[in-house]
Amino acid sequence: MGSNSSRIGDLPKNEYLKKLSGTESISENDPFWNQLLSFSFPAPTSSTELKLLEEATISVCRSLVENNPRTGNLGALIKVFLSRTKELKLSAECQNHIFIWQTHNALFIICCLLKVFICEMPEEELQLHFTYEEKSPGSYSSDSEDLLEELLCCLMQLITDIPLLDITYEISVEAVSTMVVFLSCQLFHKEVLRQSISHKYLMRGRCLPYTSKLVKTLLYNFIRQEKPPPPGAHVLPQQSDSGGLLYGLASGVATGLWTVFTLGGVGSKAAAAPELSSPLANQSLLLLLVLANLTDAADAPNPYRQAIMSFKNTQDSSPFPSSNPHAFQINFNSLYMALCEQQTSDQATLLLYTLLHQNSNIRTYMLARTDVENLVLPILEILYHVEERNSHHVYMALIILLILTEDDGFNRSIHEVMLKNITWYSERVLTEISLGSLLILVVIRTIQYNMTRTRDKYLHTNCLAALANMSAQFRSLHQYAAQRIISLFSLLSKKHNKVLEQATQSLRGSLSSSDVPLPDYAQDLNVIEEVIRMMLEIINSCLTNSLHHNPNLVYALLYKRDLFEQFRTHPSFQDIMQNIDLVITFFSSRLLQAGAELSVERVLEIIKQGVVALPKDRLKKFPELKFKYVEEEQPEEFFIPYVWSLVYNSAVGLYWNPQDIQLFTMDSD
Repeated sequence: MGSNSSRIGDLPKNEYLKKLSGTESISENDPFWNQLLSFSFPAPTSSTELKLLEEATISVCRSLVENNPRTGNLGALIKVFLSRTKELKLSAECQNHIFIWQTHNALFIICCLLKVFICEMPEEELQLHFTYEEKSPGSYSSDSEDLLEELLCCLMQLITDIPLLDITYEISVEAVSTMVVFLSCQLFHKEVLRQSISHKYLMRGRCLPYTSKLVKTLLYNFIRQEKPPPPGAHVLPQQSDSGGLLYGLASGVATGLWTVFTLGGVGSKAAAAPELSSPLANQSLLLLLVLANLTDAADAPNPYRQAIMSFKNTQDSSPFPSSNPHAFQINFNSLYMALCEQQTSDQATLLLYTLLHQNSNIRTYMLARTDVENLVLPILEILYHVEERNSHHVYMALIILLILTEDDGFNRSIHEVMLKNITWYSERVLTEISLGSLLILVVIRTIQYNMTRTRDKYLHTNCLAALANMSAQFRSLHQYAAQRIISLFSLLSKKHNKVLEQATQSLRGSLSSSDVPLPDYAQDLNVIEEVIRMMLEIINSCLTNSLHHNPNLVYALLYKRDLFEQFRTHPSFQDIMQNIDLVITFFSSRLLQAGAELSVERVLEIIKQGVVALPKDRLKKFPELKFKYVEEEQPEEFFIPYVWSLVYNSAVGLYWNPQDIQLFTMDSD
């Protein structure tokens, strides 16, 4: 693009870009393309530089939008790229650096142009731009091939078939990014797109046979976390007579200059983005999530979601169901390890949720693992640092726990896994604690945080549901976990009394003045009583099913027995209080018989002896507490904006003007 241009500010004046976007048609066989594609300059290293790049090239892109219907230069550029990709695999095997470099540059320009075209025009007009040809006779054959479909198929082939080497890393990242850009029309619509050109091309026709291969490749890119080649891993000319300007805009891999930038979230703060060790893994995961959350076509389900729902372990030799043509196999152990290691990012947590919720094969495998702590601990750490996470990330982590706690085997096994020195848990030094007790502590802490800060009923409900699912299998609860269960009940009790007092005072005030509108304390009281009942059911479930395993919980109950007095005769809690009252009365009597001034050790010894003496038939049986996660109706209304917020905040080398975004509100907290 001109060896004398090496700064972003020079782009609008660059002669090659002006010719590409001008009024002159350029044949696909013109030597101009070799000159255009032999460019290089340092990659942008910040969101500010990417924004400057966008601003510097927008005039060129808009000029092409205006002139392309007459020149067909966009189509010519794409045909140049397509013709080169046919030799790309051979070029990789032959280490043809220059050919791959120029092919990458062609794709990079296409990606930049496509991003602007999608932002500036409706899909129907975009589609037309891929059909325009030079108006002078003889340059192009008048075939009926769909150039847009051909480009998409080519990108899918490039992602799945080109071997990942140092010299192909950049173009692999660019191919994934270009597919993300192709799907980005959703960003510019407030409503969820249910019919679009993405459905037309990706869910039927020539692209459809690549479905399972693409999903598998994207998953393996995530699993392998391949780092970009070091600077100088392949030699490319930085300045030459025919080159010089744009090399590196999406090729920070070659210079080691990759960046992640955060510009806002979906209705909540975005977490600080960690430095990316693998741009290819990051982009692949984002594309996978976008594909998985495309809405079903009118006449066919989303094939990418079908592939995600049905893939099996490489060690599974059972036949594939004939009803699903998109099934494939992948190494579950490698996938499990990658998921455990990558849970610091929203997108990895969302992938884990997607797999656990939708793929029964992976869910069964994960629940059978003997090292489940490697998966659970990162999820607990997300919840523990709730103040630093956006609300969507917290919800995903919590729902993952809820799905796991639906399994009784999981609920038993977590109490058998002993952990030492949990450094990120700062409220108290935990030198040794079971995974189950730690899970209880973190979930209770999340409930307490929610009570004082966000007051989100949905979060409350899911936290309590996870505790309820585990309650029948509580085993050898750590004394601190037992204390926190009762402390949470104490907090709820105080809140109940406060709301009750406010309601009483409000009622008295209403008798003296009928003109003042009253707060709805009745609704607040109903909500807090629902939560209190749930906590009583959790305590009751533990006492009924595993009393002999939990002396520390009995100790905490006895220590705070006065808390439960007011609920014994309350009509909303009378039934569920029977067993709790029986346990408190029984053990209080035995402690009185033992005398005063008892040590903690002596009290626990009396409790352990009393457990054997307590007749089990005196404890009333209640239905088992079991809660199952059920996805909301029209889940795409939540997940599609969420996924695109992750793309917006995390995509490497891609920048969208916040003012253009319609799908979600930018920079809101």
